[in-house]
Amino acid sequence: MRFRVLLAFSFLALLNVKGATVSDTLTIRPDTISTQHVNDDLDSLVNNWYVKMALKNHPEISVSDTIGIEYPDSLYISRIARINSIVDLKYNSIIRSHIHVYTVRQRHKFCAVLGLLDYYFPMIEDIFDSYGIPTELKYMAVIESALNPGVVNRRSGATGMWQFMYSTGKMYGLTINSLVDERKDPVKSTHAAARYLQDLYKIYNDWILVIAAYDCGPGNVNKAIKRADNKKDYWDIYYRLPRETRGYIPQYVAAIYAITFYAEHNLKPLPLDIPIATDTIMINKDIHLSQISQVMGIPIDELKALNPQYKTGLVPGSSKPMSLTLPMNHIGDFIGLNDTIRRYKPDVYLNKVTQIADPKHFSGAPGDIKGKTRLLYTIKDGDNLGYISSWYKVPVSDLRYWNNIYRNSIRVGQTIAVYVLPTRADGLSKINMMTFEEKQKITGTGIEASAASMPAAAPALPDETDGTYITHTVRYGDTIWDIVKLYGNVTASEVLSLNNITSPGKIKIGQVLKIKKKS
Repeated sequence: MRFRVLLAFSFLALLNVKGATVSDTLTIRPDTISTQHVNDDLDSLVNNWYVKMALKNHPEISVSDTIGIEYPDSLYISRIARINSIVDLKYNSIIRSHIHVYTVRQRHKFCAVLGLLDYYFPMIEDIFDSYGIPTELKYMAVIESALNPGVVNRRSGATGMWQFMYSTGKMYGLTINSLVDERKDPVKSTHAAARYLQDLYKIYNDWILVIAAYDCGPGNVNKAIKRADNKKDYWDIYYRLPRETRGYIPQYVAAIYAITFYAEHNLKPLPLDIPIATDTIMINKDIHLSQISQVMGIPIDELKALNPQYKTGLVPGSSKPMSLTLPMNHIGDFIGLNDTIRRYKPDVYLNKVTQIADPKHFSGAPGDIKGKTRLLYTIKDGDNLGYISSWYKVPVSDLRYWNNIYRNSIRVGQTIAVYVLPTRADGLSKINMMTFEEKQKITGTGIEASAASMPAAAPALPDETDGTYITHTVRYGDTIWDIVKLYGNVTASEVLSLNNITSPGKIKIGQVLKIKKKS
């Protein structure tokens, strides 16, 4: 996604672009084949801290490019045909060229990508599934960034695992300022990418065109379609697309092939010592990663690798609660050493730090923890966020925000933070020790716990209703797509049109939206 979105979605939604079957035959001119982008991304992985450590600890592994095995076209065609995919996977000379980058010319660097799969793919799959995005589109992250969340495209400035440009990242709710760049946050940027893919699918109803539009923007794809006499097949519009995008779908097919059949090419994942088990704590005061590193003995480069969104190492929690990712085995120590960490050389690490360049102060807004007491609750069998929300009388959205929870994913034994008014703290502090039945009595319900059923978290309720419309007050963290999911059978474009809003990114905290009731 290295080009700016050229046309507003409100206009693009009017287009009715249908997909077509990809042609098996296409004559490719050699000058149209470029693999420079994938070479650059694989080269950038050598600077990844975990890759550096793996090469240091395994000196027998080399990242130099060596010659691998090339197979006849018939074998590539046979293997690709065996891959189950919602996207029609074809084979031609462009795809072969990209396969050779992964399996022949840059084979040892591709082993680093294979080593990252177990860490990033489960997270991407979980988020994509929650948005109804085909999980196989996770391979886009391989061709966007080689799964490197810290990468910055030298030519365009596109940043992070999903290569968001500044304007598109802001449109989809990512914080980008002098201290924080959430385009580098793997979880938040994946949520943004999923919402962008949703919007593109509404335009094209064809996943191949969606993938192409993600790279060069829907404006370029629509111009290519128009110049190709309104043909809506990727290979028909191939020569009308920007040169870099011409290699994007072939690169996507090549990535799926190489990851599926890497063993057949004598490739092995680089053994990266990434802590698969991590947890997130919300920070409500400024703290520097170097303070944590010095007191806890965690390598500073590892902390930066786990928290790539903090550009200077400062976690600016005093502006608004910010997430800090740590290996699971260090969470308890961090909580116990919190005061010691904050007292460690604050004059060195915090004295010259100014306010965020793009500050947002949420005085009294949902999610705000200023002046509140922090309570800890341990998840028990049968719990869900809806129950916990009702027991503590806090919104589910706040629980997710405070604890960096995406979807409703919580696990037994997990400790989460709940922020309440000091006047309520003593009474609510007892909830963690109550039985399920005692907690349900607080809300006046007699629902019994059922570990098997695990009811879903209760959504936020409408603010008020009348015979025709529902109103919704925008809260911190809301996006237009989150809002329409609460009410069902209504689209984002309908809500935007009804409220005279021209862009999804222009909703504001406290704004009251009218939503038409469906019969």
